Amino acid sequence: MTAAPVLELRGVSKRFGAIQALTDVDLEIRAGEVTALVGDNGAGKSTLVKTISGVHPIDAGSIAFKGETVRVTRPHDAQELGIATVYQDLALCDNLDVVANLFLGREIRTRHVLDQVAMEQQARELLDTLSIRIPSVRVPVASLSGGQRQVVAIARALIGSPEVVILDEPTAALGVEQTAQVLDLVERLRDQGLAILLISHNMADVRAVADRVAVLRLGRNNGVFRVADTTGEEIIAAITGATDNAASRRLSRAGTGQPDAPSGESASAKEGQR
Repeated sequence: MTAAPVLELRGVSKRFGAIQALTDVDLEIRAGEVTALVGDNGAGKSTLVKTISGVHPIDAGSIAFKGETVRVTRPHDAQELGIATVYQDLALCDNLDVVANLFLGREIRTRHVLDQVAMEQQARELLDTLSIRIPSVRVPVASLSGGQRQVVAIARALIGSPEVVILDEPTAALGVEQTAQVLDLVERLRDQGLAILLISHNMADVRAVADRVAVLRLGRNNGVFRVADTTGEEIIAAITGATDNAASRRLSRAGTGQPDAPSGESASAKEGQR
């Protein structure tokens, strides 16, 4: 039996002036799974992430957390629910050490004084639990590699014990070894029972760690695929719109009684007519 989704979006739409960024988007994120969100540039991935994390309130539709409809109109609302987001720019303070970055804004205090010992101990325990290896928790973040900076940003998101973790292009600027380090961490988070939403352009990374892939195209859903049962070519076809061809249109019209498109009309021609 499939577990109920921790986070569920139904019919979510978002407009910015004359631009319709999202239209009737559905999405389900389940505990103990990595759901990859993919799509071409301008597909609406970043907008969707920001609606979940409270940066952009939705215009229509609903968001449910653990089966209950919730309002997420600011980042604090998402954090209170247990939704943590790690953006592509990481938002780390280079001049501060690892401990200070992990507890930035959530410092532990004893009688109005920062408890450095407690924060350092918890930082070490958290990094050890995630099997994160860095030279020292007291080195400035500026001295860390790209992969180490990424895992520190992910670890910081876990300080509040979230149930949903959103990772926005976590391997975009990393080398092979650093990418492997981050993907290993994503798998460990899944094994701990967290619900992971991974936004990525890299299909190799997606197929390496994702359980399901949700495709956005032009701000709309264009398929949800189980990685184990789907080829990379099928997912790419959904991303690019190659699945929208004359043959698929004939099948979709079979039950509606609408006339078939002319057999010589190409998919690109139809795109131009829209």
